[in-house]
Amino acid sequence: MYNILVVDDEEMIRRLIAKYAAFEGHSITEAGDGMEAVRLCQENKYDILIMDIMMPELDGFSACRQIRKFSDVPIIMLSARGEEYDKINGFEIGIDDYVVKPFSPRELMLRIDAILKRTRSRQTGTSALEVNEVISLAGGGLKADLTARIVYIDGVRADMTPKEYDLFFYMLKNKNIALTREKLICEVWGYDYFGDDRTLDTHIKLLRKSLGKYAGYIVTLRGVGYRFDVEE
Repeated sequence: MYNILVVDDEEMIRRLIAKYAAFEGHSITEAGDGMEAVRLCQENKYDILIMDIMMPELDGFSACRQIRKFSDVPIIMLSARGEEYDKINGFEIGIDDYVVKPFSPRELMLRIDAILKRTRSRQTGTSALEVNEVISLAGGGLKADLTARIVYIDGVRADMTPKEYDLFFYMLKNKNIALTREKLICEVWGYDYFGDDRTLDTHIKLLRKSLGKYAGYIVTLRGVGYRFDVEE
């Protein structure tokens, strides 16, 4: 059972999500604006947040920035708009997923389950006795510590979002292999492919930005997906 905070100024949306979440056995807390969401997160512990963007008092993006100052709780952002700018803005401030209204409640529940399974797997899957797995490329200019989840660009630690790390490390582990969009979404996001590959493309754009001059390692395969191209 998950403890979920649903933040939306539309009561109908909150009740719809609560209905399906309760059916899945989850506990729901509701908030009507960003200010209330920040306060609740300061006072309580939640497994995941589902937050609308356009809200009174404090919008979803601003609320997310405030929450990220003291919590790394997974966040799914809801929006009636599907512009790439909104997605990039959300992913850059650390949200985990983006769902455009109107949405399928069943799909939303699948995404919640997938995000939390992967989050908990990361938290418990690394033993202190493990030897760090480090991949070094470009003469050491690009270095990734897969166990510690740290990336260095020319000796400077990169500031990536959790999903950028997930995507980058998966591509590194599968270097020189053509990876379809469906494969990347299923393996990195952890849920069945629902047909919207713009989320993946947006994260690839963010990842390339984070990699700077090493962005060229990520090759676009038109009509297929991507490949992390490394000369052996």
